[in-house]
Amino acid sequence: MRRLLLLRHAKAERSQPGGRDHDRVLASRGRADAKRLGAYLARHAFTPDRAVVSTSARTRETWELLATAFGTAPPVSFEDRIYDASPQTILQAIKETEPATGTLLVIGHNPGLQELANLLIASGDIDARERLGEEFPTSALAAIRFAADWRALHPQGGRLEHFITPDWLQTATD
Repeated sequence: MRRLLLLRHAKAERSQPGGRDHDRVLASRGRADAKRLGAYLARHAFTPDRAVVSTSARTRETWELLATAFGTAPPVSFEDRIYDASPQTILQAIKETEPATGTLLVIGHNPGLQELANLLIASGDIDARERLGEEFPTSALAAIRFAADWRALHPQGGRLEHFITPDWLQTATD
């Protein structure tokens, strides 16, 4: 079994006039959300074996804050092609994952991540699937299970295990 964790970067500061979108950093709320999500993932054994992260400043910062919760951070690769990518481009990067990787974390951007999640999911909690279809806010995480190897992933081949948002985390009791 394989587990794919699709994480949209945490809340970023607004674009500055003349600034590059790629260089936007996290807002204070985003930093807090990333830390809270990291703690939740570590507490519930959602620690990735490997991470693939977009090269933008906000995704890198999200990763750095999240990774502190795991004790020893898993190997990470920073992929420029994940930045502002289509679902097909992200899927291709995922398919290149080493077969020994059981849990893969991808930190990227919308709309590509939400579209990819909707493309890959065939089953799972109906309420969570509907929420994911409606919105994939910053710091949202979709955990999807697959029976197939990474190279064999295909549309409608996964089962949604969890859909976590910052609002949900604030109300969670565990």
